[in-house]
Amino acid sequence: MSLPVVTPGETDTYEDPLDLINEIDELKKEKDASIMAHFYVDGDIQDVADYTGDSLKLARDCTQVTTGTIVFAGVHFMGESAKIMNPAKRVLIPDMLAGCSLADSCPADQLQVFQEQLRAEGRKFDTVAYINTTAAVKSLCDWIVTSGNAAEIIDRVPKDREILFVPDQHLGRYLMEVSGRKMILWPGSCMVHEVFSIQGLVRAKRNNPGSVVIAHPECPQNILEITDFIGGTEKMRQHVMSVKEPTTFLVATESAMIHAFQKSAPQHNFIPVPGIIASTGETCACNRCPHMARNTLQKVRDCLKNESPEIEWRDYFQQARAVLDKSLLK
Repeated sequence: MSLPVVTPGETDTYEDPLDLINEIDELKKEKDASIMAHFYVDGDIQDVADYTGDSLKLARDCTQVTTGTIVFAGVHFMGESAKIMNPAKRVLIPDMLAGCSLADSCPADQLQVFQEQLRAEGRKFDTVAYINTTAAVKSLCDWIVTSGNAAEIIDRVPKDREILFVPDQHLGRYLMEVSGRKMILWPGSCMVHEVFSIQGLVRAKRNNPGSVVIAHPECPQNILEITDFIGGTEKMRQHVMSVKEPTTFLVATESAMIHAFQKSAPQHNFIPVPGIIASTGETCACNRCPHMARNTLQKVRDCLKNESPEIEWRDYFQQARAVLDKSLLK
């Protein structure tokens, strides 16, 4: 399912955030609902959520929800995963157009054709998919990983089998380095992490002497080569919490993550690394995911009130459930 990039908040009119938060709190009680929010959505949504975290934590949290309705403030594949883990619950997402460039880069039909080509060549392999994929793709895979558990899962793949890693080539290349396993890499990438500017990072380091660079492994190799700490969203959060001396961190991941950093480690200063526009070479503040930014307090309120948009159960969700269970819950 390919979801277009659309300007966030294009139809929202201003409403007082405190009034919206109060209304959301009342609607949660009325609708027997829990809100899950990824660290990449706006801070005001994280603050009103019942569960916050990275993809791995939220996937596990989904199995602990006791309310009849889940509102997942994130992107479409996350809502699918919540429904897969809770088939009897109603799963709502604030905006059905909140997609993912990584998920879009690996359509299920194209993956299936490539897998068949490899099998026809007599190659024995496991398909390992980053969680940033559609449920249809997950149903075709042997393992699902997040940035938080990828190295652990790679160790579980039998050594006599090749690894087809989809869809993030940068995360796959990083995992090849840390695991020593060779992989067949699908040529996908995250539109946010892909655009970080090496020139902008070097300039930011020069302007902030003594600063520490932290980066997500979805970033290209040239960014990771001059990074002081590489980790998924939760590992980065744990790292900044472990540093007691006030420090300036240059952050190469989705900029909304800084809200979680500031809440967890307020003694530090966090500066987002700028991106670069490929067509012009100009630096930009393009480290904000336009899909994540489609989540607003108004849309959270509206989906609770209207009980839509809703993620509907699909036949292939059952196979995806088996893969998610063995990969994320065991």
